[in-house]
Amino acid sequence: MKDKCSKYEALFTFGDEEQLKAHIAECEDCRIEDETMLKVSALIQEVKPHYSKKRDFMLRMKVACVFIAIIVGGMTSVIGSNPDMMDTLKYGTTLSAEDLGLPVDSYGLIMVE
Repeated sequence: MKDKCSKYEALFTFGDEEQLKAHIAECEDCRIEDETMLKVSALIQEVKPHYSKKRDFMLRMKVACVFIAIIVGGMTSVIGSNPDMMDTLKYGTTLSAEDLGLPVDSYGLIMVE
């Protein structure tokens, strides 16, 4: 029984191109391994555009989420700091002191006795 050649990986990683090609021309095991590696490389090149599109799409989605968070956060801080706007959003109108049940004079100012 013949042992399988294990030089392909070492030559591919550490050797130069000429040594690898010379060894592949001589060794059947390494030729089969090289053909397999070429098929895998071709498959990777085939799906590479798909993953780059997916990566670009995810980057755009992250940027959009950040902008939406900034806009919503900014609106919340503006609305939350303005009680008249909060009343308008909750009740449909701005509440006055009279609506709140406080004693007011004819001008709508709170009466102090």
